[in-house]
Amino acid sequence: MTDDFSLTVQREIAAPADDLFDAWLDAESLGSWMKPSGTRETRAETDPRVGGSFRIEMVTDEASMVHTGTYREIDRPRRLVFTWSSPATQFRDSIVTVTFEPSSDDSTLVAIHHVGLPDDEARIGHNSGWSDALRELGRFAPSTRRTDS
Repeated sequence: MTDDFSLTVQREIAAPADDLFDAWLDAESLGSWMKPSGTRETRAETDPRVGGSFRIEMVTDEASMVHTGTYREIDRPRRLVFTWSSPATQFRDSIVTVTFEPSSDDSTLVAIHHVGLPDDEARIGHNSGWSDALRELGRFAPSTRRTDS
């Protein structure tokens, strides 16, 4: 797999790494924040284990796009690696690595590195989509906080 068309986006999010990591694997959580610009609804199904698969359907006013993949590495709460395939990757598996690096007691640097994209158009589109998704994860993050009673 070539690294010619790849991207990295990152964002510091005010939430613990454990909570952010879990938000990537829980289908309900994933559907709440995996909403790039123009997406009005996201439906997600996950089987969060190495070798397990996921299916994410992003619905806009005009159409829907299905993304599928297989979990390759789950190292909670540091690293998540999975394949990513959709019409935007020409249905070829690309590889996404998400890392979670605590930067303080209650803040985490989340980085997404995506390799194996088919062309520059896919790279540009995914750069925008992942940036939007991290922004939405940042908005979702306060609701992931656990309260101790």
